Amino acid sequence: MNKTPTVITGTVGMDAHVIGTKVLSRALREAGFKVVELGIQVTPEEFISVAQETKADAILMSSLYGMAELDLKDFNKKRQEAGLQDVLLYIGGNLVIGRYDPKDVEPKFKALGFDRVYPPGVEPEIGIEDLKKDLTAKGKM
Repeated sequence: MNKTPTVITGTVGMDAHVIGTKVLSRALREAGFKVVELGIQVTPEEFISVAQETKADAILMSSLYGMAELDLKDFNKKRQEAGLQDVLLYIGGNLVIGRYDPKDVEPKFKALGFDRVYPPGVEPEIGIEDLKKDLTAKGKM
C-alpha cells in the first residue's frame, strides 16, 4: 500500500443510530485504514466538506431510520461540484421506510451515485473486502 487510505464514516441526516458506524469504524481501523468518524446526524454537506479537508478515498454512510433517499437526493450533484467524483461512496442500513426487497433499493442508491449499497445486517468484513477491491481497482491501494 502506497498510502493509508482515508475513510469517512457516519450516519446521514437526522439518524441517531451510531452503533453500526462505531463497529464499522473499529473494523476499518483494524484493517489498516485511517478513519475519520463523524458520528451521528451528519449532513450531506458535512460529509463533502470533511472529504475535501482530509482528501478522503471513501465515504461510508449508514442510515437506519429510513429517510436516506430523501436526505441524499442532491448529494451526488454536490459531491461532483466539490470535485469529489473519485471518492468511493458506500451506504448501508434501513434506507427506505416500510418492507422492501433490497434488490429494489440498490438501484435507487446507485442512481444517487453510490458505488455499493448494503442491506441491514451485513458484516463489516464484507464491506471492507469490497472497499479493498474498489480502492485497488482505482490504484489507491
